[in-house]
Amino acid sequence: MTATELQKIDISGDGGVQKEILKEGNGDETACIGCIVSLHYTGRLTDGSVFDSSVDRGEPFEFELGKGSVIKAFDLGVATMKLGEKCYLTCAPNYAYGAAGSPPSIPPNSTLIFELEMLGWKGKDISPEQDKSIEYYVLEKSDKRRSPKDGSSVKVHITGKYDGNVYEDREVQFVFGEGSDADILDGVEIAVGKMVIGEVAKIKIKPIYAFGIKGCPEHNIPPNATVEYTIKLIDCEKGLEDWKLSDNERLEQAKIYKEKGTTYFKKQDYPLAIKMYKKCVSFLENNSDNESNKVKVAAISNQVLCYQKTNQEHAGKQACNEVLELEPRNIKILYRRGQCNLAINECEEALSDFQHVMQLDPSNKAAQNQILLCKRKIKEANDKEKKIYANMFSKLAANDKQQEPEDEPDILAKCGEWTDEDTKREVDRAFERDNNIVMI
Repeated sequence: MTATELQKIDISGDGGVQKEILKEGNGDETACIGCIVSLHYTGRLTDGSVFDSSVDRGEPFEFELGKGSVIKAFDLGVATMKLGEKCYLTCAPNYAYGAAGSPPSIPPNSTLIFELEMLGWKGKDISPEQDKSIEYYVLEKSDKRRSPKDGSSVKVHITGKYDGNVYEDREVQFVFGEGSDADILDGVEIAVGKMVIGEVAKIKIKPIYAFGIKGCPEHNIPPNATVEYTIKLIDCEKGLEDWKLSDNERLEQAKIYKEKGTTYFKKQDYPLAIKMYKKCVSFLENNSDNESNKVKVAAISNQVLCYQKTNQEHAGKQACNEVLELEPRNIKILYRRGQCNLAINECEEALSDFQHVMQLDPSNKAAQNQILLCKRKIKEANDKEKKIYANMFSKLAANDKQQEPEDEPDILAKCGEWTDEDTKREVDRAFERDNNIVMI
């Protein structure tokens, strides 16, 4: 069947890009914006002459879809193709190389015909660290524009699969940013944040944003498993636009998140509590009044407690430093930083913190006890270090003793006397070498 006998599909809406399917593809999925697509193409002018072909080179062509790295017709046409599909793509000049053309192969104002074969694609990487731990594929696009924002209520339908078997299928409503309270995986919530109302997406989630090293025995999911979800964003509230808020409004929002943090702290959901306390602080970044600073200090101080509960003392120490920048004489935070330092074996720094507490509050018995503990640990560390060095020097001394040579017999007696003639002969040889003299 020739291109003229195939049904043309206007995919640009103005006749500028027309598609004719040569071979139907598999399934319903197509690549989404941001996917790395792999395909073969052959490009021809309208007279049939070939100006470029990945087939002839024997190497598939790859590019990032929807990012403007190829001609407009490619971005439009490839986005409609299913896996394994073959098609013709007829491209008007304004969707190809325009009035300039691409000398010497493509004249100005050329209409181009591409034969394409979709080989496959990789999902858009939406993971926070861009390490491909969350891949995102659009199954159904939407012309809506609203996306979830922190604090807005969202309604989604999610279907979770592992190894082809469905283990979760439900419609759920939750507050965006607090998904774990509704048993929403981190990877799912991150993906929901990229969606618009009405959109359907498939995501592949690696363990770090799924069930991690523990797996999920309840759903027969082993440790370190990659899972797959299909998500439909049914609805979401219009999120709060932070930049429109006054200082007082930001303070009120900060207080709301501080209370949320405390609620999750009481539930022992420390990761979510930390998230809420951080959100509280973020609302107050540009506030400098006394009340805002007090709320900020309280929220960061509570973060420290959460970090200590989850054995994240390095993060706890950093949070203490943030508080002490605002309140250098905060006794509770100095004490907690001392605890964090002690937990990470920074005993000298811990001792300094507890001594500072004693300067500010001489009757603080807890700090007195910690000072004794620090001094004992420091002494134990010093004693251990001395012992290590003592053992090291003992071994070195023993090795030196073993390597001492025994009394050697008289070498002259073994080899014979060194005579004046021997000396003269060696001097003559050295002179000859230095002066390149050849003796005949």
